[in-house]
Amino acid sequence: MDAIETLAQQGASTQPDQFSLAEMPVPLVLAEHRIIKQCNIEFASIFGYTADELHNTSFHLLYPKFADFVRTGEMWKSNFAGGLTYYDERVMRRADQTEFWCNVRGRSMKPTDPFAKAIYCFEPINRAVRPTVETLTDRQKQVLTLVAQGKTNAQIASEIGLSKRTIEAHRARTMKSIGVKNAAELVAWFSSENEVG
Repeated sequence: MDAIETLAQQGASTQPDQFSLAEMPVPLVLAEHRIIKQCNIEFASIFGYTADELHNTSFHLLYPKFADFVRTGEMWKSNFAGGLTYYDERVMRRADQTEFWCNVRGRSMKPTDPFAKAIYCFEPINRAVRPTVETLTDRQKQVLTLVAQGKTNAQIASEIGLSKRTIEAHRARTMKSIGVKNAAELVAWFSSENEVG
């Protein structure tokens, strides 16, 4: 059982025989309607803040652009219900305005109202944010990230609430923009662009 499952089942309780966020050795945050209600030092330090500075702050502070915050919320809302653990990879922003890739996993504590109360685990990915990737549109970056996770056009369409045909169009424009001919080359390009070095 991972930290997300443990805390989701315990409701982030601070009873003596249960864990609190502060005791967990991974970056965790408890949010209500995407407002940070509690986070541990490990989480706050990733972003260059103290836990007190993030208390009662909207998650949008941690995104490069407000549009990224909105789009991610839409994507999670369609996949987050029913008590499932959901994850994605995304670019986040630190207090010093530097950006970094992060793997985010989360689970709602209220299956019928996904954002009412949820626990998230953030894990930085050792992958550079490259200027070439930044020339793509926000939607192209989102689709590219999901393609790199091995998802099909149909799966991506379902996940982000667009038609399969629209996803195919985004992929085609992305491939043309970066000069690759097929999905394998697209994933290889994504991997090479995001290598640290």
